[in-house]
Amino acid sequence: MLKVNNISAGYGDIDVLHGISFELKKGEKLAIIGPNGCGKTTLLRTIANLIPFRGDILIDDVSIKKMKRKDVAKKIALLSQMTQMYFSYSVLDTVMMGRFSYTKNSLLKVFSKEDKDVVEKSLKAVHMFDMKDKDISELSGGQLQRVFLAKVLAQDPDIILLDEPTNHLDLSYQIELIDYLKEWSKKENRSIVAVLHDINHALFFSDKVLVLNNGVTESYGKVKEAISSSLLKKVYEMDVVSYMKRSLREWEALS
Repeated sequence: MLKVNNISAGYGDIDVLHGISFELKKGEKLAIIGPNGCGKTTLLRTIANLIPFRGDILIDDVSIKKMKRKDVAKKIALLSQMTQMYFSYSVLDTVMMGRFSYTKNSLLKVFSKEDKDVVEKSLKAVHMFDMKDKDISELSGGQLQRVFLAKVLAQDPDIILLDEPTNHLDLSYQIELIDYLKEWSKKENRSIVAVLHDINHALFFSDKVLVLNNGVTESYGKVKEAISSSLLKKVYEMDVVSYMKRSLREWEALS
């Protein structure tokens, strides 16, 4: 499905990633974890073919270097971290943008009934359909995150790339989002690559994990095989497992 072969990439003349490789089958979920500045976001942007890279990335054994940008958009969708808003559209119009790669007339952007049905389904999936006519400038950060996820779902990709998707979400929505993505991946037989800041989410969500540190792969494989207490201590420069266990005892003491 997705093969990343010996990727090196960065900005200007400086590489951020050095020789990254992994494979993902249909329906598999990969979590990318590591400290700040290790190259997680850069890796997602590279897979989405947004920045130049050395090495190769293949989707169904076809190099993305040989694919048209519109065809790549039908295969891969990226949900970036939210920063600033530079436009003001309705929720519905924002999600409809996810269908641009499917429009027959790219200038007039004439949407079909299928496009509209997909957008409606995507909005309902993130519980934002009732707010479809609201201006996105009026939304909270959590609501906006769900709108952008609906836009990604409307793109109907084979692979979703998520950059810290639980940011700005309340705990209940974080859990709901993780559960929904797991179910979506299983039901639709689609693949997900997610950068996750919360290690708990990464362990619960993924089939595989890629641990980055200083732009190189520290570990990669099935979760229980790829992660260990000593590895996390090396990467995060703290005893993560001991901290988690102390935290658990505090929760267990609550009545």
